[in-house]
Amino acid sequence: MSCEPKRYRPAVGTAIFNESGQVWLGKRMGGSGPHCWQMPQGGMDKGETPEIAAARELFEETGITLAMVTPIGEIDDWLYYNFPPEYQGKKATKGWLGQRQRWFAFRFHGDAAKVDLKSHGPQEFSEWRWEALSKTPELIVPFKRDVYERISSEFERFTHPLK
Repeated sequence: MSCEPKRYRPAVGTAIFNESGQVWLGKRMGGSGPHCWQMPQGGMDKGETPEIAAARELFEETGITLAMVTPIGEIDDWLYYNFPPEYQGKKATKGWLGQRQRWFAFRFHGDAAKVDLKSHGPQEFSEWRWEALSKTPELIVPFKRDVYERISSEFERFTHPLK
């Protein structure tokens, strides 16, 4: 992996935990097979802080507002992944080598019926579910697996049910 942060798209990710300690996963639009599930994540807009970008991405992809969650943690490091060779040069990568992400954890206390995958276009996910955090590395596309393993390790403390 290159050591040139400016060649990686700045992005954020959010891990949303329910009271049972499970994490929110969305199935990517058009995705099939075992590696089409992920947590809400996306690029930072120019001038945005990671915290503001995380709140925006969370709402745009899930309809979950800050009133429905409580911040419970974050990973202070930037987590990097490279786009695979078959992605290089495609419009979606916009010349980036990959992404560098800041990750935030939230506890969900809202009404799950108010999760709205169509809250903002274009729609990222076709469906969603609660899942054990430890299973997320095997459900994500392989080129993001190292990032999800780090998230699973760092955020494991949030997987215990609330009493």
